[in-house]
Amino acid sequence: MATGSISLAKAMWRGFLGRCPNCGEGHMFGRFLKVAEACDHCGEELFHQRADDFPAYLVMVVVGHLVVPAILAIETAYAPPIWLQLAVWLPVTLFASLALLQPTKGAIVGLQWQLGMHGFEASKLRREAGALVLAKVNTRAA
Repeated sequence: MATGSISLAKAMWRGFLGRCPNCGEGHMFGRFLKVAEACDHCGEELFHQRADDFPAYLVMVVVGHLVVPAILAIETAYAPPIWLQLAVWLPVTLFASLALLQPTKGAIVGLQWQLGMHGFEASKLRREAGALVLAKVNTRAA
């Protein structure tokens, strides 16, 4: 089990990588977008997450802001036929969206976990209590 405090950035990065935000070892996803009930390494409960549609909205914003300017730049510079534009940009958009969807959902679950949102309040209180105990032990030892 992880000891000490875990920063927001670290929890989100672990989630982005598909790992448990608590220990960084266990797998967060049981299937492509299905978050596991609990970490298979440390046992941290993950079923509380409520990412809902937020990861999909973020992915649409990111991919849209990358693909649309590229389409416009290619159209302005080279004016290729529309069938070629569709043949190139539809698969690029599809694969970019699919590639970013799971990492984005993992990062959102890591955010919720670290901030104690939804059902993660008890987990956050346990982490804070554990950090308090460690701080007391360290001050007594010093």
